[in-house]
Amino acid sequence: MKRDEFPAPREGILLTHFLTVEDVERSRAFYSDVLGGQILLERDPCIIKLANAWVTLNVGGGPTEDKPDVILAPPVDPKEASSFMNIRVADIKAQYDEWRSKGAEFLTPPIDRGGEIRCYMRDPDGYLIEVGEATGILQMLEGEESS
Repeated sequence: MKRDEFPAPREGILLTHFLTVEDVERSRAFYSDVLGGQILLERDPCIIKLANAWVTLNVGGGPTEDKPDVILAPPVDPKEASSFMNIRVADIKAQYDEWRSKGAEFLTPPIDRGGEIRCYMRDPDGYLIEVGEATGILQMLEGEESS
């Protein structure tokens, strides 16, 4: 691995997404084998480069000195979400078909919502992931640029 591949900026900031998982190996396989991420660190924590972002995976645990009243745990109720990952794709039909063939479980097939076509899937711990292709919104933005 090259230093520039690791999420540690030489200046400024860089955003990564940390997920508390039940089973690091299972989640690592999902984010690398299904979604195509590049594993940078196997575990403790597992760090995966996914497109132009990084996902950090580690098991939960109790409070620490720097978060004295916080317990990390995976989602409990799949019908409730306070945040979700959003993956933008160039061709949602192709991406949906590919990821589904590799075992991704989607809530619905892609649905055209006017400004975008989108669908949602869950990772092995139940985290919600939106997959979307910008469509109508791009036409609107292109119209604004030509005015």
